[in-house]
Amino acid sequence: MESNTSLILAGLGSGLPVLLLHFTATVLLFLGGVAAYVAVTPLRERELLASGNRAAGIVLGGTVVALAIPLAATLVTSLSLIDILIWGVVALVLQIVTFGIAVLLVRDLRTMIENGNVAAATTLAALQLAIALLNAGAMAG
Repeated sequence: MESNTSLILAGLGSGLPVLLLHFTATVLLFLGGVAAYVAVTPLRERELLASGNRAAGIVLGGTVVALAIPLAATLVTSLSLIDILIWGVVALVLQIVTFGIAVLLVRDLRTMIENGNVAAATTLAALQLAIALLNAGAMAG
């Protein structure tokens, strides 16, 4: 009978490569999602952050977390790399669409954030996080 250590090492040997593959794919999806978000939103995040705009920091911080939440759910629920990639892209698209809907619903949101309106930024970040949690829940359900 094998010792517990041998069983653990055997499991690590077979599971670690899969973990690393799935994790790496998800991190690449995440980075691509952040890059896509920055590219498609009308905010100039780098400039705003460099100038110390706290509202932009709140929005970008909320976005980063909101993109990660549903991707984490894909890691929990997916059985294969292709599953992670497909649902990861769906999750990222939904999060970017959330920003678009918020811009349509809240007049002058871009201007408010560019002017440092922390209340507007916090509201947008909260909306993004709420949708991320619902998105993750739907994926896990």
